Amino acid sequence: MPSSTDGLPPQELRHGVLLPWVQREARPISLRQLTFFGRTLTENRLLSSANYVRTELPTRLAHRLRDMQTLPYVVVTNPHMSHVYELYYKAFETLRKVREISTVDDNDRYCKIITETLHEHLTVIPKLAMGIIECQSLMRPNETDKFMNTLLRSRISRRVIAEQHLALTETFHSPWHFPEAKQLQDPNADFVGEVFLRCNAKEVVQDCTQRAMSLAKEAFGPDCVLPEVKLEGHLNATFPYILSHLQYIVGELLRNSIQAVVERWVHLPGNPAPVEVLICEAPQHVIIRISDQGGGVPKDILPNLWSFGKGPRSQIHLENLVQVPKMAATMQELKPSKTPAAGIAQGTNDDPRPVDGSLSSLTYRPPNLRLGMGLPMSRVYAEYWAGSLELHSLEGYGVDAFLTISKLGNKNEQLSTRASMDAV
Repeated sequence: MPSSTDGLPPQELRHGVLLPWVQREARPISLRQLTFFGRTLTENRLLSSANYVRTELPTRLAHRLRDMQTLPYVVVTNPHMSHVYELYYKAFETLRKVREISTVDDNDRYCKIITETLHEHLTVIPKLAMGIIECQSLMRPNETDKFMNTLLRSRISRRVIAEQHLALTETFHSPWHFPEAKQLQDPNADFVGEVFLRCNAKEVVQDCTQRAMSLAKEAFGPDCVLPEVKLEGHLNATFPYILSHLQYIVGELLRNSIQAVVERWVHLPGNPAPVEVLICEAPQHVIIRISDQGGGVPKDILPNLWSFGKGPRSQIHLENLVQVPKMAATMQELKPSKTPAAGIAQGTNDDPRPVDGSLSSLTYRPPNLRLGMGLPMSRVYAEYWAGSLELHSLEGYGVDAFLTISKLGNKNEQLSTRASMDAV
């Protein structure tokens, strides 16, 4: 294990400190439960939310730290993996010492701690990805992918509950929250914290299309003819969801499809074939199918399509990851370096709520900066709320991607409630 830094306890003491927390079960929550605290936000509900987060964050961190302790020594001493371990343990030490939150002032101080921790962890995703690629020969591929999936899913879960509480606290302190300000219109009427109650699949696809088209124009030049994105199906389908999660998944799929079609049509006559998006609303699910004629996934890449570290282009991905210093895992962490596309990303008359940017270092990266983690991360996000992401490739023709979303908001977050690799 890496040596202790920044005044953290020595390694032999860490195991004893972690043990009681690893023995606790994490308490998964659903989108419907996330909105409960904010529907009629009172001081008691705000403090209840704070104390739920106060106990959940160190519990979930402890399980992941235990996972890292079970890795081979040569893996966890990799500089990138060691960096993540130390960040996680520092956060665990800070968060486990927070006492019960009984006043609004206590909560405000706690929110400052959460915010600082979120910003400190901006480097986690690229560090994890670089560490996994460098250590791919030291672990079996299925073990590395299981480890990455578990850590990323847990990371999403911590940020969801933390940022939901930060958003509820912001609402509690907002002028429209108080009775004397009832005449003011609540600009977050469609949001309860970070949960968008009426997420519209059509609008998300349109917004992500605009972003993807803009990035493609920058990459391939203003004279490049881009494929049309045709949208059909149940265009009025709405459901509760965390908007940044859906924007990231759909954005990655559209980026891949548009880029594949453009690169294929360089060698073909006529205008490029359209990318077709079909939205299908069922009683319990919404399914988004994105179909392209970009030639399909290359045969050498297909077997490792969902792997974070293995594949013929892993060395290129490692070199590209160095160019992405920080990657945010939510909407609120990092402002994009460029102005986002119009629509949902900026806020419109229908949605005036300001948004900082969805995984902005990832979302706004140039198309030629291939990282090899867009699809695996998209699947982690899709499965987090009990959905799914499947991809069917027809070599020489194109790809059909199927994103399934639970539309009722009653599915618990999907996370490993005990240390997944070696339960204590």
